[in-house]
Amino acid sequence: MNNDLLIVNAKVVTAEAVLEQANVRIKDGLIVSVEEQNAVPDADVTIIDAAGGWLLPGFIDVHVHGGYGADFMESDPETLLTITRYHAAHGTTAMLATTVTAPQDALDNVLAEVSRFMQAPMPYAQLLGVHLEGPFISPKWPGAQNPDFIQLPQLSWLEDWHARYPGIVRQLTLAPEREGALELITWLHERGIVAACGHTDSSYEEMIAAADAGLRQAVHTFNAMTGLHHRKPGTVGAVLTDPRIAAEVIADGHHVHPAAIRLITQVKQQQNLLLITDAMSAAGLGDGEYSLGGLGVIVQDGVARLKEGDSLAGSTLTMIDALRYMVREVGVSVAEASRYASGNPAKALGLEQRTGSIAAGKQADLLLLSPELDIQRTWIHGREIHAH
Repeated sequence: MNNDLLIVNAKVVTAEAVLEQANVRIKDGLIVSVEEQNAVPDADVTIIDAAGGWLLPGFIDVHVHGGYGADFMESDPETLLTITRYHAAHGTTAMLATTVTAPQDALDNVLAEVSRFMQAPMPYAQLLGVHLEGPFISPKWPGAQNPDFIQLPQLSWLEDWHARYPGIVRQLTLAPEREGALELITWLHERGIVAACGHTDSSYEEMIAAADAGLRQAVHTFNAMTGLHHRKPGTVGAVLTDPRIAAEVIADGHHVHPAAIRLITQVKQQQNLLLITDAMSAAGLGDGEYSLGGLGVIVQDGVARLKEGDSLAGSTLTMIDALRYMVREVGVSVAEASRYASGNPAKALGLEQRTGSIAAGKQADLLLLSPELDIQRTWIHGREIHAH
């Protein structure tokens, strides 16, 4: 098969601008050039007419628990294929396998299975590693995490995992106010692992101390954390005002009001906001009864809640729906939403030199969308993905 492609007549979203009519050339899995429409193609190139559609970098989801009946906590090869296939069909070209608060041996199994899976060619969305959401969180803010497995931060666990599965742990969510958290945050930061706050009772002052130690991200901002009060700014106040802390947001119309998302897009500017799905196994399957971390979940009208306590339990969101929500309900541009879904996650993971935007020399992880933002074609490393 000819691996030399030329996508023509596309509205190309680059990191710097939107090119209203441009060509993007792909060879051997990389973007070779991004040129104005008047470029003349070679005779042996396969030409794909975008017909005026949007060409975006593929989405990178740093916080996703599962999809289509599968959960990353059950990380056998078939589970990993199911999740990566489902989300690839909705525009995700790379992701972090996200865990829940669980016993040490269960988390160890996820790391082992994901590490093994990543060593072979991955046919769908590429796993970049693991996001450990817990178990070092606050028992005051468990959300949909199982409180039976909440632990104080255990540096020894991370040292062991880092030695046995180098490069697999890419992000860890913890409550910065817990005993031992600052030491762990410093250790993570020194090794290029994203230290994120979440499920936390932190005060504003504790959050600033955590940022000083190397905390760089907040998971599902506004959810499961101390809110903003004019005399006690809390976790949310620190996330909104400290430029060192990037903010994840679940843009599904249920977790966060669109006005609050507008606020965070304004104060974080374009560089420090990440769209995530926080999707659970119910994503793609409709309403019914499910499980998350051993806890019963009921999905009704697309909203996942715990059977006991009624807390929101992840989501049934996809990244393409998050992008559409940001454009249609929050009012950002397609280029801005693309940055939140691709460029900023790549930057957070230290991958911006190879992915997350459309530029010569980068991986050809691309989405072709219709003018109405429907996915038409997906490429990962220049290979077209047929995941439906």
